[in-house]
Amino acid sequence: MPIFMERKQLVTPGDLIAEGEYIAGENTYMEKNKIYASRVGIVDYETKKIDVVALKAFYVPRMGDIVIGTITEVGFNGWTVDINSPYPALLRASDVLSRPFKPQKDDLPQVLDAGDLVVAKVVSYDRTHDPQLTVAEPGLGKITRGQIVKVTPTKIPRVIGRKGSMISMIKQETGCNIILGVNGVVLITGKTLEDEHLAMMAILKIEEESHTSGLTDRITQMLKEQKTKREENTK
Repeated sequence: MPIFMERKQLVTPGDLIAEGEYIAGENTYMEKNKIYASRVGIVDYETKKIDVVALKAFYVPRMGDIVIGTITEVGFNGWTVDINSPYPALLRASDVLSRPFKPQKDDLPQVLDAGDLVVAKVVSYDRTHDPQLTVAEPGLGKITRGQIVKVTPTKIPRVIGRKGSMISMIKQETGCNIILGVNGVVLITGKTLEDEHLAMMAILKIEEESHTSGLTDRITQMLKEQKTKREENTK
């Protein structure tokens, strides 16, 4: 009665999880004494029941992705980073320091500490190893200012829009610099807090109404109306 997948292993619809006297639980189905996944998710099981925890709100890493993460732990030679995924990401000290790491000399919490935010790139990932990150490229590294907004990772393409139309419009109307983490975390940096809040409002509206048509026009109108109100209030 084998189980073919380990706990917390990523599965996709149709993947064979177990065979034998098991019970098909959440997001699974049984055919001819075999249990398969019915959704993308993470395997979980207890005694005889096999479940798949759906990944609707989670991010599945891919090489080359730009992500925004939170440092959760300072280790001996690097950091553990939460990237809104079931898998903790790893950031090596030598990558951040741009030189060989010297444990007797380098105080890692002084460089990055728990709670710090970073913009990073996924440089390696597979089902057997946790994601590896780098910040050794222009535009990557510790976040020192701005506002963070979290959306469902699958909504990021809607925030970008066709050929970048949506995100370009938001940047133009608010004057903000916006970095979209593929993992559903967005960094907004503007000249004023009001500009940042305006961009946040637009992105959250996209999250709520991403399934509707004519969204770009509605977001544009909303931003123009909010800017007009703000100008009138300052007179």
